[in-house]
Amino acid sequence: MTYRQRQTRQIKLPARWPNDVHYLQSCQFNESITPSLRDFVKGNPSIAGQLSISYPICVTIRHIVNPAHPANGQRGLFAASHIKPNTRILDYIGRLNPGQGDRRPDGAIHSGEIHCDNRSTSDYDLCLHRFPDGSSLGIDAHKSGNEARFINDYRGISKRPNVLFRDNRMDTGELRVSIWSSSEGIRKGDEILVSYGKSWWQARSA
Repeated sequence: MTYRQRQTRQIKLPARWPNDVHYLQSCQFNESITPSLRDFVKGNPSIAGQLSISYPICVTIRHIVNPAHPANGQRGLFAASHIKPNTRILDYIGRLNPGQGDRRPDGAIHSGEIHCDNRSTSDYDLCLHRFPDGSSLGIDAHKSGNEARFINDYRGISKRPNVLFRDNRMDTGELRVSIWSSSEGIRKGDEILVSYGKSWWQARSA
């Protein structure tokens, strides 16, 4: 039995988790991540190892069977219980990759965008951090990640998103992007929806 198989057996997978996606509780580093970038993400080198951050189970993955839904036939993330306003729900977990790219067209440097460096090869590539020189770090949850990868864009579903991305440092010093509820909160059974951003849609309409 491989290490990955043993690790998977120890983790209880969420209901309706796809068989072709590796479930993660903390981000993995791509082999091309330099030691300096790794230290930047981990933050405080005096704290050994990456700690898995657990949250109350307040989300559930569901198959979407509504023909009017833009993601019909796919999966979405829903509130398993009432989520209060301005609540940290979970982190966006995946594989950390370095990227080289321009800043956004408005010239700003943003973290927490669903689209990193205008790369359209993955629909799950979230920007963790952008540096002043235009380089970036991305979190790709295409082949490995957690429940956050199933959050759909609000367009065609609701008038506005009910969650947003925020980048922040954990108590361990580790840099992460978290999903927070909006000021209105989320009712039990409602789909959790975010804005992917204009750059994500523009890259896929070309």
